[in-house]
Amino acid sequence: MSKAAVKIRFYRLSNRLKEKVGGLAPAGDAPPAISQALLMQAQEALDDMAEDYPDWVMSLIDELAEIHRRCVDTPEQRKAHFERINKIAHDMKGQGGTFGYELITDFGDSLYDFTGPRGGKSDNHVEIIKAHIDAMRVVIKDRVHGDGGETGRLIKMGLEKAIEKYRAQDKDEAAAEE
Repeated sequence: MSKAAVKIRFYRLSNRLKEKVGGLAPAGDAPPAISQALLMQAQEALDDMAEDYPDWVMSLIDELAEIHRRCVDTPEQRKAHFERINKIAHDMKGQGGTFGYELITDFGDSLYDFTGPRGGKSDNHVEIIKAHIDAMRVVIKDRVHGDGGETGRLIKMGLEKAIEKYRAQDKDEAAAEE
């Protein structure tokens, strides 16, 4: 005897959230307009936070410097220290541009990439971290906003030269060990 065929029904439900986010919602479901007063209040709050940003980010830079010192003093714990630096750099790269410090975002992004899981943990890598910290410190102490113009370009060039120098030393040391 053969079994009776099984009937299967497919229900395709519309994705209402996708429609609303994409602006495809029916006219009656249009999102409410945001009042100008509310937008101005939000902008004022952001401006207030921007005034405090240099002090706040300097505390993060000081924390990075302390972790850097630990990398120098306890090389056997560098993996954990690099992970902490990586987390701080992630936060910094996400916030610098919001408050008008694009260079902090750039340097935070570079430090984040550099201290990721594939990065090395040599003494030269520790010095590259120090170069990032020094560059960030200059940006905040001198209040270098935006891309910093000529000053920003010079700070970036200095960081790039330091990175090149210590990477070259790493390659030379690796070649000497072979």
